[in-house]
Amino acid sequence: MVGQGVLRECLQAADVECVLTIGRTPTGAGDPKLREIVRDNLLNYADVAGELTGLDACFFCLGVSSAGMKEEDYFHVTYDLTLAAANTLSKLNPEMAFIYVSGAGTDSSEMGASMWARVKGKTENALLRLPFHAYMFRPGLIEPMDGIQSKMRLYRILYLIMKPLLTPLRWALPNQILSTREIGQAMLAVARFGCRSRVLEAKDIRDVLRG
Repeated sequence: MVGQGVLRECLQAADVECVLTIGRTPTGAGDPKLREIVRDNLLNYADVAGELTGLDACFFCLGVSSAGMKEEDYFHVTYDLTLAAANTLSKLNPEMAFIYVSGAGTDSSEMGASMWARVKGKTENALLRLPFHAYMFRPGLIEPMDGIQSKMRLYRILYLIMKPLLTPLRWALPNQILSTREIGQAMLAVARFGCRSRVLEAKDIRDVLRG
């Protein structure tokens, strides 16, 4: 959902000249400034390195739920695929902003009891050591907007059930709920201007929007 949200904001932003997406399936968004690379291999980018130069920012939104997954499988998707892209991009564009969508509750110590939080923490720490401007976004509850839906059927059902509760929850917990539109706009703002903090919780993401 976050990927769809930031793609929408990039395509609408007047100062974004072109958008390159990489994934296993097409985005379905038709736009003159959109270029898409559809590929199965997300571990090696040597064959498309020429297309990955001259970029100002990367919004890395790939991710899966850890529910029902073995740690090694979750580690492969969360850590291996992220670092494969990040290592390539940091060499080709050392001044770029790399914004990684992590999650609330991520364990920076890499030592906690929660498997997904440890793996996310290890991924964040590895990204922060690379020679580009890396920022970790840790949103909590995400409200889909602009017709955006999760690709996971279970999540779509949960959001449908929760929809009537989102307005009162926003009022009660204003710093814990962010919309896909808000996250996308905040990611663009950090890419444009940077941010003092390199790890942004939901409240910090909202503060970016407030300027």
